[in-house]
Amino acid sequence: MPAPSVSFLTPVYRTESYLPATIESVLAQSDPCWELILVDNGMSDEAVRIVAQYPDARIRLLRQQNNGYAGGVMAASSAASGEFIAVLDSDDLLASDYVASVAAFIRTHPGVDAVGCDAYQFSDGNGESFISGYFRSTALRRGPRRGRRLTVDDVLAGEVPYYSSAIRRTAWNQVGGYAPGMADVDESVVVWLRLTEKYDVRLIPDKLAWYRVRDTSLSRDPAGVDDFERRLLRSFESLGTDPARMPAHTRRAVERNLRRLRFQQAMRRARGALLDDDVHAARIFARTALAQRPCLRGAAVVAALSVAPRAAKAAHPVKQRMTGACTRAARRTKARLRPVGASPRATAVR
Repeated sequence: MPAPSVSFLTPVYRTESYLPATIESVLAQSDPCWELILVDNGMSDEAVRIVAQYPDARIRLLRQQNNGYAGGVMAASSAASGEFIAVLDSDDLLASDYVASVAAFIRTHPGVDAVGCDAYQFSDGNGESFISGYFRSTALRRGPRRGRRLTVDDVLAGEVPYYSSAIRRTAWNQVGGYAPGMADVDESVVVWLRLTEKYDVRLIPDKLAWYRVRDTSLSRDPAGVDDFERRLLRSFESLGTDPARMPAHTRRAVERNLRRLRFQQAMRRARGALLDDDVHAARIFARTALAQRPCLRGAAVVAALSVAPRAAKAAHPVKQRMTGACTRAARRTKARLRPVGASPRATAVR
C-alpha cells in the first residue's frame, strides 16, 4: 500500500456508541489514501469488537490504559505514517471529500505545513446542524480567504483553526503535538501558536467535517469561558508571550475575543435560567451579556425579560423551529458536503 496522505488520530474513551459512524465517515473518503489510528484509551472490549467489524488494513487499533485525551492523541501520532496528520474525535464525522480536498490544496501549495478547514456543527440532542459552522463560532466571522496564511497574532486574537485540520507530521513532531510540556493549557491552541510561529499554516473555507456540540462538553462549547481564559493565558505563556507586552492591536483583538465569549456565555445562561422559570437570574445574565458586548440583540433580550418574560420564554420554541427549518433548507443545498451514508440526524446519538 502507498504511504497515506493523511493519518487520522482518534482516541476512544466511553464513546463506543458513536465510533461506527466515525469509522464509516473515514471509509467513505473519495480519496483512499488515508489511515485511521484508533487508540482504545481504557482497554474497552466493546471498542475492540466494533473495530473488528471493519477489516481494512488502513484501520489500526492501539490499546492502552486511560492516559487522557492528549495521551491518546500522542499514542496515535507516534504510530502514524502519513505525510499529514489530523486529530479526529471519536464522535465526529468527516465529509467524504476531506482527504481529496486537502490533497488538492497541498498539490498547489507544496510547501504548506498545515491546512486549516471549516466544519459544520451539529447538536447532540436533535441532530440539527448549525448553518454558521466552526469559523463563525470563532473570531473569524466570515470564514477565511482561500489560501490565507495564518499568523501568531491571528491565533492570539482567537482565530484558532478547527482541530481536525491537517498538519504535516514533521511539523507536528517539531512543535511537540499535544504534549506541550505544561499543565492546564489548551493543547490545540498551543499547537497552532507554535505552528504559526515557525511554519506555513494556510486556511481554506471548505466545510470538510461535522463536529458534535454536547451540553456536557465544555471543550466543544465556548460558553466555558472561565476555563477557556485560564487555559488561553497559560497557552500564551507556553509560547513565551506575555499578554501585557503584546502589541496594542493584538491585545485589543484578544480582549475583543474574550468579551465575545463572555457575551455568549451570559446569553446561554440567561436562556437556561429563563427556561427554568428563574426570571431574576435570567435578567442578571442578560445584563451581564449586554455589558460585555453592547448590541441590539443583547438590548432586545434585556428589554424582553424586563417587560414580558413569559412572552420571551414562549417565543423560544418558535425560534428553535424556525432555525431548524432554515438549517434543513441550507443542508439540502449543501448536500455534497454530507458524509456518505452518515447524515447528522442519523448519527447524533451520543
